[in-house]
Amino acid sequence: TVAATTHEAAPAALDLIRVAYEPLKSFASAEDAVEHPEPRIHDYGDTGNLHKLIDLEFGDADAGIAEGDVVREDLFFFEGNTHLPMEQHAAVAMWSPLPDGKLTLWSSTQTPHYVHRALAKVLELPPARIRVIATPNGGGFGGKSDPFNHEIAVAKLAMITGRPAKITLTREEVFYCHRGRHPTLMWVRTGVKKDGSITGMHFRSLLDGGAYGSYGVASTYYTGALQTVTYNIPRYHFQGARAFTNKAPCGPKRGHGTPQPRFALEVHVDKIAEQLGLDPAELRLKTLVPPNSLTANYLRIGSMGLGQCIEKVVEGSQWKRKFRKLPNGRGVGLACSSYISGAGLPIYWNNMPHSGVQLKCDRGGGVTVFCGSTDIGQGSDSILAYIVAEVLGVDPFDIAVVTADTDLTPVDLGSYSSRVTLMSGNAALQAAERARQILALHAGKKLEVQADRLTFADGRVFDAQEPKRGMTFAEAVQLAEAAEGTIGTVGSYTPPRSAGKYRGAGVGPSPAYSYSACVAEVDVDPETGIVRVPTIWIAHDVGRSINAAAVIGQVEGSIYMGLGEALMEEMTYRGDLKVVHKIPSLLEYKSPTTLEMCDVITYLIEDPDPNGPFGAKEVGQGPLLPVMPAVANAVYDAVGVRVDEVPITPEKVLKALRKKAKGEAARFGPETFPEIPWREPTRVPTPWEGGDGKAVSLQKV
Repeated sequence: TVAATTHEAAPAALDLIRVAYEPLKSFASAEDAVEHPEPRIHDYGDTGNLHKLIDLEFGDADAGIAEGDVVREDLFFFEGNTHLPMEQHAAVAMWSPLPDGKLTLWSSTQTPHYVHRALAKVLELPPARIRVIATPNGGGFGGKSDPFNHEIAVAKLAMITGRPAKITLTREEVFYCHRGRHPTLMWVRTGVKKDGSITGMHFRSLLDGGAYGSYGVASTYYTGALQTVTYNIPRYHFQGARAFTNKAPCGPKRGHGTPQPRFALEVHVDKIAEQLGLDPAELRLKTLVPPNSLTANYLRIGSMGLGQCIEKVVEGSQWKRKFRKLPNGRGVGLACSSYISGAGLPIYWNNMPHSGVQLKCDRGGGVTVFCGSTDIGQGSDSILAYIVAEVLGVDPFDIAVVTADTDLTPVDLGSYSSRVTLMSGNAALQAAERARQILALHAGKKLEVQADRLTFADGRVFDAQEPKRGMTFAEAVQLAEAAEGTIGTVGSYTPPRSAGKYRGAGVGPSPAYSYSACVAEVDVDPETGIVRVPTIWIAHDVGRSINAAAVIGQVEGSIYMGLGEALMEEMTYRGDLKVVHKIPSLLEYKSPTTLEMCDVITYLIEDPDPNGPFGAKEVGQGPLLPVMPAVANAVYDAVGVRVDEVPITPEKVLKALRKKAKGEAARFGPETFPEIPWREPTRVPTPWEGGDGKAVSLQKV
């Protein structure tokens, strides 16, 4: 590591360093890592170069599949891609000399609490001597969820030198930090009745994890966990594996392990519909998981507005008039998705709340909200203000929001897994309701009105039956402060416990699941293979929209990112070893511009969920998931070829068209799934088999 006071001195010092490298065997793909367990990239992991092996079976999946009138088997591949934030990773550290001995770190992070924990552990400092401030982020999308080595290094550098230190990664370094989408190979076999109802499913995934673990174990579980929360799957077998390779490490990117299997499942369902002679929209509507139910793998479903989403996009896109009826080269495709509103477990095991809020009421009528959550462009700070303003009846502009500072705010686990609106929002709701109770008590005494008759609105506290009888919000605070002292309240939120008791049950449970349905219309040029997407119709079940403009912005941002993943974005590698990044720059890495962005017609479906603040559910990640399979299904409708992997590039379309012209299978995609040394499966009886969420011994099966 080189530190310098000028930009010129640092590279000059680097030029003086000479390093001799000993070439070792490299692994450029997950299949390569499976085939060669030695030499090991890391000495941790389940076996050889396989970081994680998962084998979970809920009921007898093979027997369920055999009950189907049709059994279908497919292979899919989802190429890795990166977050591409406008802002690179950067951190500044300052060390206060002894006796204070306090470290302050400013970082473009999504998870200041986790960075704080990592600094305390690695630097061996008391947590109370460390302050982490998450600066406003120029994009994160999951790429700034890990505690990174540059954050540790810059902190140690400040401690050694006694001077402020800064590290800003170059764009190429951001590409190598990565933590983006895992390249994933998937195999799925499903049994269905003639009416489209699913009798059983077996799903396998192989993830290329790159060089390090990151959140890879959770990502591996997520490739299997959420298959059951859209369509009713009575018996389900999931096998997942994550391999170490000598490439940029993969981790959480918008959707965190769920876009890949959603692509596979939605194209698979489309193929099943065609095989059965059913309309893909009608098949999906017939097989939806019921609201307020328990899935085969013990995920609790609450509100479930996917049916309304499907109906809305089918009507808006004129699906029935277009599907299989447009001229050659034009087509429409449908896909659906679901996502969590926050994960059921924190990254490190504890029984403490996942979010906390402190509220301070000022005698001048202002309110300050303190919360450890991080706004990464999704508008979470404003959501906290709206929730508190709604409860206390004040203008949101009278709410001051202080977030993302470990010295000033209570712990919030961070901005990931679409958790902030529901979890931090519920904590803010609780704190605001407690403040309202205190204010109502003393305002009621002054007005000689029962507290439960008081209304808080328009900056006033007044009798609901006689609205003219009241006072300003500021006067209510002054009365309460005179009686009790400074008015401050707290709120916290812990999600409900998982219904599953088996190992791995902690990944997938959520207080609420959001749902999306999407129809994409495409133009495909048979001569060049170029795919254009003029319009997408999307409906999202957000529970209840707290700010409709912000929700629509998140939906349309998901469409933009989804188009990139569907048509062009990929992490590609070069050289004899295929482990050196080929295009680590914004000039070469292909991502949509305004010229490639399509028209978007957005429908917000409001099906309030009792677990969310005012019924709200997530919107940050769910609407991304159906875009890729909807485009793939539309390409098939347009030119009659299946591209069973993303990105769907012109070369792949042309290869599939040439195969079609020769009378061969009109498909481009993976052909084989490697033999993986799966471990003994964990068997869990389903809820309707009398299971209690616990695994059973194989002898009892």
